[in-house]
Amino acid sequence: MSANEFAGWVDAQLDQVRAADRWRVNRTFDALGPIGALDGREVVNFASNDYLGLASDRRVMDAAIAAIEQWGTSATASRLIVGSRPVHDDLEAELSDWKQTEAALVFPTGFATNVGVLSTLGGTDCLIVSDELNHASIIDGCRMSRSLSAIARHNDVDHVDALLTENELDRAIVVADAVFSMDGNEAHVAELAEVCVRHGALLVLDEAHSVFGPDIEPVAADPDLDLVRVVTLSKGLGALGGAACASRAVVDLLVNKARSFIFTTGLTPADAAAALEAIRILRGPDGAELVERVRKHTDRLRPGHASPIVPIIVGAEQAAVDAATALLAEGMLVPAIRPPTVAPGTSRLRLTFSSAHTDEQVDRLVATLEDLGLE
Repeated sequence: MSANEFAGWVDAQLDQVRAADRWRVNRTFDALGPIGALDGREVVNFASNDYLGLASDRRVMDAAIAAIEQWGTSATASRLIVGSRPVHDDLEAELSDWKQTEAALVFPTGFATNVGVLSTLGGTDCLIVSDELNHASIIDGCRMSRSLSAIARHNDVDHVDALLTENELDRAIVVADAVFSMDGNEAHVAELAEVCVRHGALLVLDEAHSVFGPDIEPVAADPDLDLVRVVTLSKGLGALGGAACASRAVVDLLVNKARSFIFTTGLTPADAAAALEAIRILRGPDGAELVERVRKHTDRLRPGHASPIVPIIVGAEQAAVDAATALLAEGMLVPAIRPPTVAPGTSRLRLTFSSAHTDEQVDRLVATLEDLGLE
């Protein structure tokens, strides 16, 4: 293919996106916390994953600043070359204690964590059973693992059981988001664990969006369950990065074989320090108050909902875009989520609440949704 032919292919791909009316552009949101400027107007952000408001918490920011002053702005290389700093060790020790595992390994992003875990622990001798609504990082991890992948119907534990029963390969992994990012509902963790124990399968749970639950500790305490807990540092913890919390043997294997850990620069000292401070806040006396505050905000719109992610299903793509535009006109940033992120016919508004939101901001959001017929 010549240069001109390649340019033509790129243009054709772009034309397909435009023809499907799915053109997207990056927008600049100038903000610290939930209020900021978007396209020259002040808006309240109901789109972020900063569920506990820790991204703008002074203590977390100060920890990041202190780390920069001590170690600079970069880990400077892959951690196996020269990139580890003491703060990486401190963060991994805090993570393993928090998640009650033997060890933890920090990756530069949550996406890299899922890719590293699944591509390392999978293989041609392994079946991976993945929930149909799992995050793209899990899907790509399954693809890169070279495993035979089977897609389980969403939150259908009986289907998972049937797929494992039919498995003729040597090993099996079941992977699921603990809280699903577009619907905000929980996985049936206890039931999945029971099925995995019965079939001798490894269970991988991505806790990226877990704020209220599910409660994984009783499951994690089962000595017969092989479990990897994936943690994202860039959402509720307000920093950047991800981690795999697991047995010492699994972590050692990831250190030696996970390409998304080995062949990339380590997490910056600032992000590691910010995540460490955020975990300590969450585990300390202020943590319960932060969770309770975002729980109260969520209940204003959807009482008893499983997470601070509240979807409002609109259906048609243009209707979702129009609804998001109407909310923006009222000074509220709420994204329209469309295919291919969600299935055709299920386009939606994806609202997320944060402890940093004020009662007045949430009241105004709820009132505006009611006025627009979107509650």
